[in-house]
Amino acid sequence: MVKVEGTIDELKLLFIDPASGKFEPSKGKKATKKATKKAKPAVKRAPSAYNKYMKKELAKLKKAHPRMTHQARFKKAAKGWKRSKKGAKK
Repeated sequence: MVKVEGTIDELKLLFIDPASGKFEPSKGKKATKKATKKAKPAVKRAPSAYNKYMKKELAKLKKAHPRMTHQARFKKAAKGWKRSKKGAKK
């Protein structure tokens, strides 16, 4: 701890920014800058055959079965992908 002597007005003068004339308590402390990493712009990948199939199939199923839950529609579409020639493993 450091003991500082002087009147309040004298101490305030130490922390007043001469350009703005405003009281800035952080002026008395040494400013530190942190190194920041620049973020690279995110590059989106093109949708795969599976992504395209699922999007189309989920839309069909939603129209055909509006009361079916999303989870059930997704399972049904995934089974269809697995049975299709596109989804068959080579």
